[in-house]
Amino acid sequence: MPLKNYGVMKGRVIGSRPGGIALDFIRGNLFHRTQMRSLPYSVPGPDNDLNEKLDAYVQRAIDDEDATIYAFGERWGPENDQRDRYFGFLPGNGVHDIHMNQGNAGRFVEQDGVWQDGGLLLHFPAMVGSGGELLFPEQWVGVFLAFQSQAWHTDDVTGHRLTTEQPVEEEPDGSVRIVAAMINPRGDDAGRERVTLLNTTPDIIDLKGWSIADRNKRKTMLAAQELNPGATALVMLSSGGAQLSNDGGIITLLDKQGLKIDGVSYTREQVARQGWTIVF
Repeated sequence: MPLKNYGVMKGRVIGSRPGGIALDFIRGNLFHRTQMRSLPYSVPGPDNDLNEKLDAYVQRAIDDEDATIYAFGERWGPENDQRDRYFGFLPGNGVHDIHMNQGNAGRFVEQDGVWQDGGLLLHFPAMVGSGGELLFPEQWVGVFLAFQSQAWHTDDVTGHRLTTEQPVEEEPDGSVRIVAAMINPRGDDAGRERVTLLNTTPDIIDLKGWSIADRNKRKTMLAAQELNPGATALVMLSSGGAQLSNDGGIITLLDKQGLKIDGVSYTREQVARQGWTIVF
């Protein structure tokens, strides 16, 4: 949605599937859930609520004629007989649901789905002075929002929150982390790709039934083993399971219940050199 001072909007329909530009906060491994912060909508004081933090970036983009906002959400309208309540244009239309759209509760469950989360990406080009000096470097800003009522662990097909026979831990995420991966080994990739895991907890963790998944949900089951506190485990990926593309992709660690424990993403540029291990 290039702003160009007056809010020109260009729309594009995006398929709800992996491998493209669709967003999924859980499966896309764009960020770690623990990086999200709970914020009030509006409270007295400067720069201390969601409204002010979001407004600061949007106003900055409005003031920069070269800035671009990419809004991921669901289109509504046109409302031919109703003006937009904020900007007054006719017919009223726009994009809403610019937030996580899965793991909902109550009447919002029907809106669940996978690879259909909303978000804002703001691009600010580099600013160069009259003498050619760099005043501000190029910057990308991502705004990813979720309601506290939404569940983080959801079904891969419906996007509904997962229910299991055993109570799900409140925060199993990050107990074991993906810390490194050999994605582009020398020679044939098949059977040589490997992922390094780290137990971050003070407890022994049983990895029986756990798996590594790629961006297409192909899985490699982990060998039954116990991982001591602070210890690492090297997982070799067979040619019949998860496969790590040299064009960029994601790596996800799932426990025996199929719950996401950790996930990372990588780019083509990171795996350009054969035989090198990427550290996340």
